Amino acid sequence: MNPNQAIQLAIKVHWYCPHCGDTDTLQTHHRKNRGMGGTPKRSLDRFDNLLRVCAELNFLMESNPEMAKQAREYGWKLRQYESFAKPYFDIVAQKWFELSIDGGRRVL
Repeated sequence: MNPNQAIQLAIKVHWYCPHCGDTDTLQTHHRKNRGMGGTPKRSLDRFDNLLRVCAELNFLMESNPEMAKQAREYGWKLRQYESFAKPYFDIVAQKWFELSIDGGRRVL
């Protein structure tokens, strides 16, 4: 799967924000930041690194330390050393999901 396919699939699979359920202001969010550690940006455009979140959550995860902490606990943000296999929590669905590089998403 190339990066453009991964992004397009993320748009289809993640059709609401896992934090608040918003569907109108969704942005593609990289769980592992693209600007850190010198990693080429294209290598992080992979399905298991992408979520769609509302604009407010996307902003708060980067600007508010408490929200960033919660985002790491819920798997919405990954540290550079963490595996893409780390699941994420969907507050709206009240379920943990695991993402795979090939575009799969399964409930844990």
